[in-house]
Amino acid sequence: MERIAIYPGSFDPITNGHLDIIVRASKLFDKLIVGVLNNPNKKSLFNFEERFELLKQTTSNLENVKVDTFSGLLIDYCRENNISAIIRGLRAVSDFEYELQMSQMNHQLNSDVETIFLTTNTKYSFLSSSLVKEVAKFNGDISYLVPDVVLKKLNDKYGKGE
Repeated sequence: MERIAIYPGSFDPITNGHLDIIVRASKLFDKLIVGVLNNPNKKSLFNFEERFELLKQTTSNLENVKVDTFSGLLIDYCRENNISAIIRGLRAVSDFEYELQMSQMNHQLNSDVETIFLTTNTKYSFLSSSLVKEVAKFNGDISYLVPDVVLKKLNDKYGKGE
């Protein structure tokens, strides 16, 4: 039986921290789905289609990684797609508290799906999409924090095209 996991998120935008988790998780499963959450109630810098495309571009070299979209309950998507594990990245203790609560709720909804926590690479432990957007907005150097294609898109969004 194929072992399938999902790494869900809004990825607004994808960072090198996200990519690190994706690469590491892809080595643990036969197939890893990177699930872009479509949450119309959340204000994003990049629209849903842009986030999807950026993820496809930045993961295209990983053969067993597929980018997909979902809305609604993640656990329902897992059930519909025979997913047995949810991958979550942890940067700090504060992440763990929230992620533990989510994982316990998901387990209540479907005990066949496990949550696997991967701790972040220490060089990305401070990194978040929100922080990247904030620094980019004020012309800070984020070139080492995001893939090149994301850097270009951020520069375009903030009117700093090359």
